[in-house]
Amino acid sequence: MRWLIIYFSFLISSAHADDAMQPIKGFAIDVKEVSIGSFAEFVAQTGYKTAAERSGGGMVYASGWEFMPGWTWKTPFGVPADPNEPAVHVNFEDATAYCQWAGKRLPTEQEWRLAAYTETREEPDNGFVKGRTYPYPTGDSPKGANCLGDCGPTPAIDHSDKLERGIGHAPVGQTVAGVNGLYDMGANVWEWAEDSPRSSSKPTMGGSWWYGAYRMHRDDGARKPLGTAVVYIGFRCAKTL
Repeated sequence: MRWLIIYFSFLISSAHADDAMQPIKGFAIDVKEVSIGSFAEFVAQTGYKTAAERSGGGMVYASGWEFMPGWTWKTPFGVPADPNEPAVHVNFEDATAYCQWAGKRLPTEQEWRLAAYTETREEPDNGFVKGRTYPYPTGDSPKGANCLGDCGPTPAIDHSDKLERGIGHAPVGQTVAGVNGLYDMGANVWEWAEDSPRSSSKPTMGGSWWYGAYRMHRDDGARKPLGTAVVYIGFRCAKTL
C-alpha cells in the first residue's frame, strides 16, 4: 500500500504544473489542460509543426468557419500569448503527438467522462462526495467554469475585440477546481478524446468558452473531424496505471 501512496504522490506533484496527474480508476489524467508553455517544450525538443502552422493559421466560427491567418498554438488570437494559456489550434494528430512525447496518451471518451463527472477520491474536498456522479464537472452547478454567460465571473482573457461571440479562454487551472480536483473539465476549451481508432472524427469533451453551460453537461456530446484545428479546442493527456 505504501508504494501506491508514493506513486500517486509522484503523479500529482511534478516539475511542470501541466504534468500533475490525478489517479482515477486504472488510469490517471492531467489535472490541467496542456498549456502553451508545455507545448513549447515539446516543440523545442522535437521540432514538431502543427497542421495550423503548416497551413498558416487556424479557424474560428463566426458566420461559418473562418480561416484566421497567424492564429496558431503560439498566437491563439493572432498575438503572442502567455505560457499558461491553453494550447489550442491543435488537431487530433497534434494532441496525440504531444501526449506520446510526454509518455502519455489521450484519454478515451469513457475515461474522460468518469474523471469529469464521478468523484473517485477517498477524501474529496470542496463538498464533493466520493462515488457521486454530478451533472457538471464543477458539481451540481456550472458556476465557476469559463463558459458563455451562465457560469458566473471567470478569469478569461478578453479577446472580444477579435471575436464575434464570447471573450476567450482563461489561463489553465485558474477557474474553480471541480470533480476529482480537476480544472477546466467543463468549458474553457473543448478537449480531444479517443474512441474508435478507425474513426474519421473524434470526441471533443466538456464544452468551451464559446458555449453556455449546456455543452458541459454530462448528457451532452460533440465530435469533430480529425484535422480540426480551432481556437477553442485543446486537450489534456492520460496514462494507464
